[in-house]
Amino acid sequence: MYDAVEEFLQSHNNLMPIRYSYFEIRKMTKNFKDKLGEGGYGTVFKGTLRSGRLVAIKMLGRSKTNGQDFINEVATIGKIHHVNVVQLIGFCVEGSKRALVYEFMPNGSLNKYVFPSEESTFLSYDQMFNIALGVAHGIEYLHQGCAMQILHFDIKPHNILLDENFAPKVSDFGLAKLYQVDDSIVSLTAARGTLGYMAPELFYKNIGGISYKADVYSFGMLLMEMAGRRRNVNAFADHSSQIYFPTWVYDQLHDRKDIEMEDVTKEEKKIVKKMTMVALWCIQMKPSNRPSMNRVIEMLEEEVESLQMPSKPFLSSIESPMRDAGEDSNQTYSSIQSEESSQTTQF
Repeated sequence: MYDAVEEFLQSHNNLMPIRYSYFEIRKMTKNFKDKLGEGGYGTVFKGTLRSGRLVAIKMLGRSKTNGQDFINEVATIGKIHHVNVVQLIGFCVEGSKRALVYEFMPNGSLNKYVFPSEESTFLSYDQMFNIALGVAHGIEYLHQGCAMQILHFDIKPHNILLDENFAPKVSDFGLAKLYQVDDSIVSLTAARGTLGYMAPELFYKNIGGISYKADVYSFGMLLMEMAGRRRNVNAFADHSSQIYFPTWVYDQLHDRKDIEMEDVTKEEKKIVKKMTMVALWCIQMKPSNRPSMNRVIEMLEEEVESLQMPSKPFLSSIESPMRDAGEDSNQTYSSIQSEESSQTTQF
C-alpha cells in the first residue's frame, strides 16, 4: 500500500498541497491534544500552522482500499479551489502514518444542524436554504468547473462542513472518482456511497448508467432531510405513512395539502416547499429524469410558483425501512459487487 501511495505522489509532484513530516504533524496538533471527531476513516484533530492558521488534521486509520482513499483525496481536492469545496492544505505520508491537513471549519458538519440535539445551534430555514444553495454550487463545480469531472459519490449531511459564517463546503473525497468531462456514462465495478443516499442505478443496472446524476440523487436526499429537519427513513414516525419521508411529502404536495410545520412564517413555508420540490426532482428513479446540478441551482433560485411537480419517485426495496436508519445511514459501502454477494462495509 505504501508503495502505491508513494508511487502516486512521485508521479504527481506538481500537486498544490504541502507535504509535511510526521514530526511537523505532531507539533501542529500539540501531540494530538485536541480531538475533533472520530470515524472508520481515522481521527480528526485540531492543529495550528506556524502562521497561526487553524487546521483540521485527519489521521487516517488502516486503509481497506490499498491507500486509494488517501490518493483520491489528494488527487481530487488537492488540485482545486472553490468557495464551497473544503481546501486541502497539505498531507503527510511517513511509513504507516498518513494524514490530511484541511482548512478548519469551526461549525463542524451539517449533520448536527439537520438533526438537532439539545445543545446544537438552531438554524433558520433561510440559513438552511443558503447552505443548500452553496452545496449545490460546490457539486456543480466538481461536475462542470474542473478540467476533469469529479464525481463525489458520498454526498450526505456528515460530509458538508460549515465555516464560521455557516457557509458550506463539500468534504471527504475518499470515494470520489475522476472522469473526462465528456464521459456521460462512467465505468464503476462496485457500488459506492452511503445507504439512504445512494442512487438506485448503483444497485440496479437496468434503470440507467452511472453518471454525475448519482450525485444529484444524493443531493436530493440531503435536501429532503434539510427541508424536513428529519431523517428520510424513521421507523419510529408517528404514522406509518411518514416512515419514508419523501413518499409522504410527495403525497402531501400532490394532494395540494400543506406540509405540517409549527411556528413558521408564510415565507418559510415557501422555502420548505421549494426545497422539497427540487429534492423530489433530484431523487427520480431514472437518472435521465433528474436535472443537472446547473438546473438544480436555477430551480432553487426560481419562485416556488414557477416549479412544476415531478412524477412520483419510484421507491426501491433498498430504501424501505428495514430498521431505524439513524446511525445505519452512515454506513459507507465502497464494494458491493451484487446484491447477493458478500458486502464490504466501511464505517
